[in-house]
Amino acid sequence: MAVRGRHRRRQQSRINRASLTVTAGGAGLALPLVAAGTADAASADTWAKVAACESSGDWSINTGNGYYGGLQFKQSTWEAYGGGAYAGRADLASKDQQIAVAEKVLDGQGPGAWPACSQKAGLTRGGPAPAAPEAAPAPRPAKAPAATPTTTPQSKAGTAEMYTVVRGDTLSQIAEEQRVKGGWQRLYQANRERVGTDPDLIVPGQRLQVKPGAATPPQDRPAPRAKDRTGPEPTGKQAAERAAAKAAEAKKAADAKKAAEAKKAEEARKAAAAKKAEEAQKAAAKKKAEEAKKVSAPSTARFSSPVDAGTGTPYRASGASWSKGYHTGVDFPVPTGTSVKAAASGTVVSAGWGGSYGYQVVIKHNDGKYSQYAHLSALTVRSGQSVQAGQRIARSGSTGNSTGPHLHFEVRTGPGFGSDIDPLAYLRGGGVKV
Repeated sequence: MAVRGRHRRRQQSRINRASLTVTAGGAGLALPLVAAGTADAASADTWAKVAACESSGDWSINTGNGYYGGLQFKQSTWEAYGGGAYAGRADLASKDQQIAVAEKVLDGQGPGAWPACSQKAGLTRGGPAPAAPEAAPAPRPAKAPAATPTTTPQSKAGTAEMYTVVRGDTLSQIAEEQRVKGGWQRLYQANRERVGTDPDLIVPGQRLQVKPGAATPPQDRPAPRAKDRTGPEPTGKQAAERAAAKAAEAKKAADAKKAAEAKKAEEARKAAAAKKAEEAQKAAAKKKAEEAKKVSAPSTARFSSPVDAGTGTPYRASGASWSKGYHTGVDFPVPTGTSVKAAASGTVVSAGWGGSYGYQVVIKHNDGKYSQYAHLSALTVRSGQSVQAGQRIARSGSTGNSTGPHLHFEVRTGPGFGSDIDPLAYLRGGGVKV
């Protein structure tokens, strides 16, 4: 069974309510007056229809949802209307005992205690059900004498229009009818000292200020939610359980959102790292390809300059300093220790001391010519070794008949002294710019 809460959405009829009161000495009960007779009694068949709607006709049902028996009594309602005289809970009482208690509830609260099922079963005050289940709702009971709004002197802020609560009123209904700006929240805020901590609990005879004027703005309190079924308000334990369940759901949703954001951030990080690695890989591959291209690119020069320096004493310079009366090679003035390179590919035919030439290297090239490198300080090749153009073969110096550190470079048509040719012309013929 479902008993309507005191604060609800507006209905077509206003229904009397049962109210529970707690006194300072203990729990007391304020029950609605019940007539001794059965003027409001319904037929057993009608109650059976209500039970069929509420519990599929199971008079001993207890699903653990807080409602018991065929007519789905809330425990507090069962006790408030004398059910304890029959059994501890409605599902433990007989069908007749449950109907007996239901008659008292019907007399005290009307068929609205079962708002959906009473209409389907045709449950009304004052007798058996009509023939058709879809009968029109019970006629609206005569309303208690409505209180005429009065004007009561207030402070210098102005006046406040008052309204006296009558049976069936709710704050939301009063706020709507009296056109209170800010709705029931503003009305409750203006009358909080009169109403108390529960805005759902207003009683007939209370005088409410319906024109709050400069009253404090309403607290940010949500409007009462529509119940998914009728019945007394949840107990403190149930309310706590619902609040805990709601908090758990909110936490679960927050955790899920946080996890999704963390996952998204991790995916973004991985994507950025993968992109960076890919770019680095592409850069390395490009660099490698450029280096390979540079190495494999054909050179326009088949020969190499023996040292990276300008020339000094030229070929064929005349003078008594040379046994043949002229300079048989060309000198490159370079510091001792300068790398000396093979002018062209070939085979080393001599590597060692060469008399007035000091330490020397002689190479026979593939074209049949010979090149000589004299006055060296160190040798890095030996006789019989194959060399390539540009390969280091020694280091320059000032050994033998020398006036200072330099490289004497000579080119011959044969292995012996006296077959010299212009060494610079030979290098230029091989593509070297000197």
